[in-house]
Amino acid sequence: MLKIGNVTMNNNVVLAPMAGVCNPAFRLIAKEFGCGLVCAEMVSDKAILHGNQRTLEMLFVDEREKPLSLQIFGGDKESLVEAVKFVDQNTNADIIDINMGCPVPKVTKCDAGARWLLDPKKIYEMVSYAADAAKKPVTVKMRIGWDDEHIYAVENAQAVERAGGAAVSVHGRTREQLYTGKANWDILRDVKQAVNIPVIGNGDVFTPEDAKRLLEHTNCDGVMIGRGALGNPWMLYRTVHFLTTGDLLPDPSPKEKIRIAMLHMDRLAELRGERVAVREMRKHLAWYLKGLPDSAAAKNLVMELQSRAEVVTVLEEYVSRVDEMLARDAAQASESGESLVH
Repeated sequence: MLKIGNVTMNNNVVLAPMAGVCNPAFRLIAKEFGCGLVCAEMVSDKAILHGNQRTLEMLFVDEREKPLSLQIFGGDKESLVEAVKFVDQNTNADIIDINMGCPVPKVTKCDAGARWLLDPKKIYEMVSYAADAAKKPVTVKMRIGWDDEHIYAVENAQAVERAGGAAVSVHGRTREQLYTGKANWDILRDVKQAVNIPVIGNGDVFTPEDAKRLLEHTNCDGVMIGRGALGNPWMLYRTVHFLTTGDLLPDPSPKEKIRIAMLHMDRLAELRGERVAVREMRKHLAWYLKGLPDSAAAKNLVMELQSRAEVVTVLEEYVSRVDEMLARDAAQASESGESLVH
């Protein structure tokens, strides 16, 4: 189990707050697949305070998703604290997370996201004001540093703890690395040894075995899964099961993957309308189809479609074709096995 402040999760597997991905449609699937804590995609403190309609919609939390963490980014103390107060008092999120890891220039040039990694004193000041302003636990998600010359992960995590932060999630890459190279799990271990609040490790977790290795290597309290769950919520379920029982469940069949993809699209349509949902699902469908046999043609087709009915037709035809292909391959394997016996 994982406990952050007064919030207790069923397990220590956490869905990362991925921009453009972690809306309620996907988060609910992640929760149904056993994820202990789901994190919403980040929202701007100033957009919250300006009452931006799209931003306020992003603060919606379905009761079935709980416990859930809402993430805010911002570089100005006053607006960040006011946004924290708003989320604390006007949403049913369980945890408020402050983003200190986003490497995107439009965020960092506003003195937000990963820009904080260069200044432990600012981290202390900002987090202390935010933690004082909220009744809900305040946490931080950060990277290990800005670049190889500026890795202050330990000092930054200690600043979070001193300021009253309830937990810290650490991605084992620098801002300069973006998502390239290798995540440094040694630094995650150093952070865990340096603080007493829960530490959630993140980076290069693409299989249940990766999750177990990260936890064993770093002694972190939880493991955060991001890109490994794109089009693959089974990764969350399989990881929870593997960490709990030691048993490695098989990957889902193509038919099962497409069934969940359609559930994902239908839930997104309920939130955003069919036309927007079909357009937004294109990238997700590419992820769901990734690695499946003979999926290139289906992947290309769905990128052009405008309606749910068209998507269903293409994917059902694809599943039918793959089922026939797998059945044929199985029959041929059986025949060759029998001929070897005889």
